Amino acid sequence: MVSSLFKRLVRTVVPPPNEAARAERHAGRAIEAWQALLSNRGEVSGAAVAHEALHAYHDLPVSARPAFYTQLVTSFAPDQAALRTACENYLAEASPARLARLQALAEPPLQKLCQRLNQTPGGTAALIDVRKHVLAGLAEHPEWQMIDAVLGRLFNSWFNRGFLTLQRIDWHTPAFVLEKLIEYEAVHEISGWRDLRRRLQNDRRCFAFFHPALPDEPLIFIEVALVKGISSAIQPLLALDAPVAAPEKADTAVFYSITNCQPGLRGVSFGNLLIKQVAQKLGEEFPRIKTFSTLSPIPGFATWLAQNSDAIKTQEARDAILALGTPDWHQQPALAESMQKILLPLCAHYLTTAMRDDEPADPVARFHLGNGARAERLNWLADTSARGLKNCAGMMVNYVYHLDQIEANHEVYVREHRVAATHELRRMARDCALIQLKQ
Repeated sequence: MVSSLFKRLVRTVVPPPNEAARAERHAGRAIEAWQALLSNRGEVSGAAVAHEALHAYHDLPVSARPAFYTQLVTSFAPDQAALRTACENYLAEASPARLARLQALAEPPLQKLCQRLNQTPGGTAALIDVRKHVLAGLAEHPEWQMIDAVLGRLFNSWFNRGFLTLQRIDWHTPAFVLEKLIEYEAVHEISGWRDLRRRLQNDRRCFAFFHPALPDEPLIFIEVALVKGISSAIQPLLALDAPVAAPEKADTAVFYSITNCQPGLRGVSFGNLLIKQVAQKLGEEFPRIKTFSTLSPIPGFATWLAQNSDAIKTQEARDAILALGTPDWHQQPALAESMQKILLPLCAHYLTTAMRDDEPADPVARFHLGNGARAERLNWLADTSARGLKNCAGMMVNYVYHLDQIEANHEVYVREHRVAATHELRRMARDCALIQLKQ
């Protein structure tokens, strides 16, 4: 009787464990399941343990994931004392045996753990999910950098070209893959099945890279329009009622959307391989196609313009920038024409001159120029969607892949950080001096 009464009093006085403590306990149980993977087991029992480890991770409450990632670092980091001793021994005598010992100790146990997880069904997808969340939280949790570094190295090895398969996506592709295209499209939103169907018709092509460990998950996909001449606007390419042209009459392939589908694979380079393979494949299927061009957004332009607004010296230029806030400015011919004279040279300057860490400031420019393309032409009011007007005043740029110049352009870009661009674009960029933008 007394004991029962005491227990009831304790329950009323002692508060329940707080959320942080519960998260730590959930994370700790999952870590124990992952630690079991590093024990010496047979193949059959090891597969069962890996299966349990994956279940433990997927069952984690969202609130417990940060604690789990932190415990991954503390539980599977290199032995600092042993590593320090090995460093000192190697510095004292740089023998091959001591170097091997140092290298073995420098490899975090987390790497071996991930390699074992990768061997079980669903393990690769789980590790990609881990890195996705780790990358999103790195700013707040810099201690997670070890996880990012380990997985980044492993993914670059596991997802090399030898393991990737290029597949064409068409209307006969399984629906669960088509649904993922709608979900993942990051450049020009796919508004539903009718929109997707138009993008997969006879004068369009879509290709994706897949990996055997993720057979139903596209890693990256590219959308192509087969047209005559280099396209100067995106809306005609995306129009649902656009007539279907005869692809055999096309002379140009326009890459108008490239989407990386897996945030956890950031830093693993797929795009350059994809573009080159698709260009080769299209050239074989359609011998008349000789030009391979993009119609690309310029996502960093508005931000760069805002950051450099105090460097604009003429009132006319400042007025043009302020007018970007005017509703439907692009539908007012006189206003749009005056803005065009100012913003096109500014954008040309941004693409050819503005740098960040010795590379072009614009992320899309870095991608295509690094792959060996040439900045060909700026297009005024090429994207009048809300996003296009907001990010780059409706402008888009064509990057052209001249197949016989790709390697040379790439080498010059890597060695000298030189932007390959047409004379017209460079002339336009020089006109920036007329509006006195500081270099």
